[in-house]
Formats: sequence, structure tokens, C-alpha cells
Amino acid sequence: MQTTELLHRLAQKRIVGTLPEEVRNMAIDSRAVEEKTIFICIKGYTVDGHDYAQQAVDSGATVVVTERELDLTGDVAQVIVRSTDRTLGILAAKFFDYPSQDLTMIGVTGTNGKTTVSNMIEKMLLGLGIKSALKGTIGFDINGTLYQSSNTTSDALSTQQMIFRAKSEHCRAMIMEVSSHGLVLGRVTGIDFDVAIFTNLTQDHLDFHGTMENYGNAKGMLFSQLGQDLTKDKHVVLNSDDAWSEKYETLTPFPIWRYALHDETADFRGVDITYHNEHTEFTMLTPEGERHVELKLLGEFNVYNALAAVAALYAKGYPIDDVIEQLESLTAIKGRMERVPTGDLPIDIFVDYAHTPDAIEKAIDAAMPYKKNKMIFVIGTGGNRDKSKRPDMARKASKAEYVILTTDDPRYEAYDSIMGDLEKGMEHKNYTCIGDREEAVRHAVQMSEPGDLILFAGKGHEDYQIIENTKYPHSDAQIALDEAAKKYAK
Repeated sequence: MQTTELLHRLAQKRIVGTLPEEVRNMAIDSRAVEEKTIFICIKGYTVDGHDYAQQAVDSGATVVVTERELDLTGDVAQVIVRSTDRTLGILAAKFFDYPSQDLTMIGVTGTNGKTTVSNMIEKMLLGLGIKSALKGTIGFDINGTLYQSSNTTSDALSTQQMIFRAKSEHCRAMIMEVSSHGLVLGRVTGIDFDVAIFTNLTQDHLDFHGTMENYGNAKGMLFSQLGQDLTKDKHVVLNSDDAWSEKYETLTPFPIWRYALHDETADFRGVDITYHNEHTEFTMLTPEGERHVELKLLGEFNVYNALAAVAALYAKGYPIDDVIEQLESLTAIKGRMERVPTGDLPIDIFVDYAHTPDAIEKAIDAAMPYKKNKMIFVIGTGGNRDKSKRPDMARKASKAEYVILTTDDPRYEAYDSIMGDLEKGMEHKNYTCIGDREEAVRHAVQMSEPGDLILFAGKGHEDYQIIENTKYPHSDAQIALDEAAKKYAK
């Protein structure tokens, strides 16, 4: 790409040195630099790209975008901007020729339910014959093939690369989980969303946002950034049982589709819910009348998720009966209230990603109908992250008869610090503290009796533990199954 054409998108910049005629690559990691690369210096949590600018130049970068003039040697031009974070999104979208404009882009935001709703929509679209891609917590899925990726909402460059790849592989739609961090840090800059979905808002990430008001306002950016061009076919899907939806309605001029269990004015409602051993049955009230639904997912929160997914596809013109047919074909989302096959073992095991007070409460409520004896609940939380939610997490966990307080990616924080914060919220004495998560999982099985239900919360689909800055293999489900096979061996 012509360098001047790319940089023309930056209204505010100062150029030091002579710009090359063209750039062929864009990078934020000096290790990814090759000949004729434009390197953008990004300040991360642990490293600062400005410190690696010379290394990038030595590897072939001919343009460096920076927030301050650097002492660099070699044939390189510096483009000095106020914020490299914001600049990255602008340049990445231009570099890949705004690929989101050629796809139906669906963004899902909220504290809980993002992964399930986005996975539901992708699988339903694939079932309807629509080639689709998905980017979220679980990774980058393109037409049913999953690739690993970092962060719920990746950096702006990686995101634009993924959208471009989806377009190149002839996808017609892409669904994205949109985190509050991603919105505030500009990771979705340059993405032209067509549908914006809100699931719910409960306490989380206050270590980053400071207050619930800031957190809620961050989520609202998804709806305000839909723009004001009413010639475009854009839609907003809101959970009207959540009070934040009232504010989000005011942030956009586009059509609002509301879903709920309790709000009788909602466009899509779930009523007469019945929980069975392997599925959830309910009546869906839609703009085209009642529909009976048998959902292969468990729990009230999955009824909410189903309503959100159906509303989004209906808003984009897909026939309601076709959409519900696809909904009923869906199986459990990996790590989201997932029932682990236990064969002949006399206990039930569930894994869930719940790591907020609200999600923990909903996970326990969802599991209750399947409890034959007592519930053993294993709860952990990440180190060096929002500490304010920990007592509330344990308070919600107290609904289970026996609770094991442990860790979840302790990083650099001591076990006792994490568990001490959790312990403040316990409302009964029938619990224990075990910092090592593998040991905690094994203890849960050892404490079990025939008919018990064990629910592991916090890791969900993840197959690792982060201790300090290293990922170690870890699977709640596999460890529990191995331990149960030994305990209940015939």
C-alpha cells in the first residue's frame, strides 16, 4: 500500500524523516516485522512497544508510529501521534480495506452470556447455510474450524486480520464477543457492526473500570458507535429485564429488539419454562406468535441466551421457524454449563465459566434441578484482578451445601490472599480452602458420595492454569473424571 495513502487517514500527526513510497506489512510485535513494515508502538500491560522500535527497524521496519520521537538509527521515518492505541485501529482498518463492510458483523457485549450467544448465532447461521466466522473467548472459529487466539477482544490489528481472513474465505457473517476492555482500548475501532446485542451487566472488571457506572458506560460504546446513518440496515438487541437497557436504547437511532423473561412488553419472551434432565423446554413469544422450544442447553440463563440469538437473526430477516429449528439443534457450548459425561459413575459433574457473582448464582440455580443429593461447588478467582467481587462470589456460592474455595489463574498473587478475600463472603462453615486448583478438584471428588453433583466454576473450556506468567496444562473435567474413576472403581 502507498504509505501516503495509508497515513492520510491520520488527521493529526507529525512526521520525522522521509516516508518510504510503500509499506507491505503492519506489525505491533517486533518479532513479526519483515521488509517494508510499518511498526506501531503499543503500550501493553507488561511491555512497551516503544522499547522495541529499534529492533523493529533492524528487522526491516521503514515506518515507526510512536507517541514520542525516538532515537532510532537506520533508514526509518517516524510518525508521531497522540495515541498509538487509537491510531492502530484506524490504520489497520485502512490497510485491510475495511473488510467489515463486506460482512454482516454481529457484536455481543455484556458481563455474562457473550460466549454462548455468539456461539449460538454462529452455529445457527452455519445451519442455515450461511458461511460464518466467530471471534471470542474460545478463539477464532471460521466456518466451523477453531483457531486459538488471545483475549476475548483481540488487538485492533489482529481483529482486522481475522475479519479480512473471514472475508477472503467467503464468509457472509462474523460474530464477535465485544468486551468492555476492547471498547475502551479501541480494539474494535474501524469495525462497522450491523447488529449489537446486550446480554446483562453485573459486577466485574472494576479493577480496570473503577465503578459500575464506568463499566456500564463502556459497554454502551458498542451501541453509540453504530453511528447515525439511517440508510444502513442496523439493529440493536437488548435484554429489557436488565435496567441498563433503558440507557442503551437512548444511545442509538436504530431499531430496538427487546427480549426478556419478565418484561411483558418485550418482543421476544420465554414463558412456561420446564427443566428436564437433558434439556430445557419453554414457550417463546415472538412477533409472529407463540413457538414451542426444546433447548438442549440447561438453565434459565440459557433461555435468555436463546432469546437474544433468535432476536438477532430475526432482526436480520431470517424466518422465525427456520431460526428456531436451528436453535433446537444446538448442543452445549463447551465449558458453559456443560455436563461432563460420567458413564457409570454415580456422581454428576458440570463445568462452567462462571467467574462473577451473578454468573455463579445462575450456574447454581441452573444445576439445582439435577441435584439428587448434595451439591459440591468449587469456586476460584483470578489473581491480580478485580478483588472487590470476591466476597460476593463466595456469598453466592454459599447456596451449595459444600464449597471449596480455590484459585483460578493465580498469576503472581499468593493463594492465601485470593482465598482470604473469598472467605469473607462465606455464609456457612461447610467449606474448605485449597489454593492449588488441581488439589481442589481432586478433593471435591474425594468428598463426594453417590448422587452428589459437583460443579466446577471459573475455568469452563480452558485447559490451562496461569501461574506467574506461565500457562500450565489443567482441565477440571479430566482431573475430576480421573479421580472419580479411582474413587468409584468397581
